[in-house]
Amino acid sequence: MLRQIWNCIAVIFGAALIASGFNLFLIPHRLLSGGVSGLSMLVGYFTPINISLLYLLFNIPLLVAGWFQLGRRFIMLSMLSVVATTWFLTIIPEYLVATDMLLSSVFGGVLVGLGCGFSFRAGGSSGGFDILGSIITKFRDFPVGNVVVSLNGLVILAAAYFDNNWNLALASMVSIYVTGKVLDMIHISHLKVTVYIVTNRTDELLQHLIGLQRGVTKIKTEGAYSLVEKDMLMTVTTRYELAELQRIIRTTDPQAFVNIVETVGVMGSFRKR
Repeated sequence: MLRQIWNCIAVIFGAALIASGFNLFLIPHRLLSGGVSGLSMLVGYFTPINISLLYLLFNIPLLVAGWFQLGRRFIMLSMLSVVATTWFLTIIPEYLVATDMLLSSVFGGVLVGLGCGFSFRAGGSSGGFDILGSIITKFRDFPVGNVVVSLNGLVILAAAYFDNNWNLALASMVSIYVTGKVLDMIHISHLKVTVYIVTNRTDELLQHLIGLQRGVTKIKTEGAYSLVEKDMLMTVTTRYELAELQRIIRTTDPQAFVNIVETVGVMGSFRKR
């Protein structure tokens, strides 16, 4: 329960960072953040419709698609992020913090990337193209930030065409690139780790680990000093899923000895989440 509350707080904090990046750095310069938020800004710049309302409406169909592809927990946290971001967009005033457009694009991108990263680390997303990126990386082992940057390129081309201002388009590309890089620094699900678990509660721990849909190998071991036989469980997972694995271990067997090793590569069957 405490973990769920912490995840919700992290998502809401991330939403506040995203909204701050929008209203304090990007929107005052008519820059775009890309994806659904970029589409919302693009439509909002040329119509009287509120950007926060557009952001909410454009995210609804993607959240519905993600519900079937990515799981309820992921989408529930993503919905929280979208609603919280929409709310923060309405209460945070649009204020020109930096007069330099390039500086605004960089710092706006950093804030948006941090906000998205917090949402991903909590087990959700910030909605929009993050959901599309998560669906793609579920079947293709790419860094999610790179996927989001590629999808956002289409929005930038549309902005350059409609606004006929390549300075704004190029500055928006800088912001989106920074957002993707910051996101990949925080959310690193494409990196693999090997976890070795020496435990006295093998059956109980296996019951929970198998639910993660990762292969687990059981190895018989013996302590060199105590001469006591124990089981060692070995599994390969992603950095993104590691937090959930650690939570299961702490809950099931707090006395277990755990060794986590960075994995250079994996050959054979490895399920991409």
